[in-house]
Amino acid sequence: MFYDEAKIYVRGGDGGNGAVAFRREKYVPRGGPSGGDGGRGGSVILEADPGLRTLVDFHYRTHYRAERGEHGQGKNKHGRSAPDLILRVPVGTVVKDAETNKVIADLIYPGQRVVVAAGGRGGRGNARFATPWDQAPTFAEKGEPGEERWLLLELKLLADVGLIGLPNAGKSTLLSRISAARPKIADYPFTTLTPNLGVVRLDEEHSFVVADIPGLIEGAHRGAGLGLKFLRHIERTRILVHVLEVGMLTGEEVLRNFKIVNEELNHYSPKLLERPQVIAANKIDLPGGEENVEFVKANLGASYRIFPISALKGEGLEPLLWHLAELLAGLPESEPITFEEEYEEVHVRKAPVSVVRQGNVFLVTGTEIERRVAMTDFNNEAAVRRLQRFLKRTGVEEALRRAGARPGDIVRIGEQEFEFQAG
Repeated sequence: MFYDEAKIYVRGGDGGNGAVAFRREKYVPRGGPSGGDGGRGGSVILEADPGLRTLVDFHYRTHYRAERGEHGQGKNKHGRSAPDLILRVPVGTVVKDAETNKVIADLIYPGQRVVVAAGGRGGRGNARFATPWDQAPTFAEKGEPGEERWLLLELKLLADVGLIGLPNAGKSTLLSRISAARPKIADYPFTTLTPNLGVVRLDEEHSFVVADIPGLIEGAHRGAGLGLKFLRHIERTRILVHVLEVGMLTGEEVLRNFKIVNEELNHYSPKLLERPQVIAANKIDLPGGEENVEFVKANLGASYRIFPISALKGEGLEPLLWHLAELLAGLPESEPITFEEEYEEVHVRKAPVSVVRQGNVFLVTGTEIERRVAMTDFNNEAAVRRLQRFLKRTGVEEALRRAGARPGDIVRIGEQEFEFQAG
């Protein structure tokens, strides 16, 4: 089964907790703090694997969570960091944040990786907090929570040549003739429900990959028919072969069909029309075919190379294929079409602190603020006092006061709620 879309949940592993411990050797009076640090949690990483062709695995399992780091121990023993969780996806996968629909990564090279959910840092043990004025700290940090998010995965086929055209133009038949691919073929619209790939081998030095894109109709860029679902697969191709049916039609009908497909490409992305496009005038073996080829040449020959073919009988294919091979030899590797406004930085630093009132609750946000709260052990009085000093030093208390917070009001930071008490 071919799947080219998936939605998954990923979460990096939490960091291990730091330890609170003191040296207790027999001959070491007043042994100092010896709590070790926790290990880092594993990150969730996506890796492009050229051996995969579909996202089917992500339809059977949608939740992925990396392991947490080990906790620190006494005698300054640090916890082991957890291994990263590597999820393999097909080359050509676009990764988006499901909440914002922003593109995180475009995995177009074999082995290319992206961290989609970073593991949390390990908490520091009490040995890290010893100072001349506090030589025996009784607190340690908890491990930092791992990042979590929902992702949208979209697969865009990687092919040198894309076959485009209306339903029943003969794209699948052409692909079956020029490669070892065996797509389903029948005489009714939308026989091809999934894109098909085939490798064309002309000789030992010349070969290329061809994608048969399901047929387009008017309104495809708005989602009509199967168009919108598969238009994205055309973005990767370096050359477009417009399979144009010329048999059993009038010349005007042939030209109209040609314009329908190109207008849909233009509506989806004008950059697609900048790609080299070759016309394969198909079904010349049918009545009116040869006459329509001459009509098409007269109207489009100045802008496009036109190759009369019969995909069913295998006529005229060799000149077309060698022309494509020559074109590809002179073209640079295709860069994927991207939309600049969709891109985002995976790790965007937020403002140091932001306070928003929601009813009777004051919501405090800020990357470092939330991290500190999440790593605080609220069962340890010394750790809580340290957090209070941090919140005051970083201006959180003053920001709450400016926002109208009064003693007794509820303050929420991350998953923790506090009662506001101005110092």
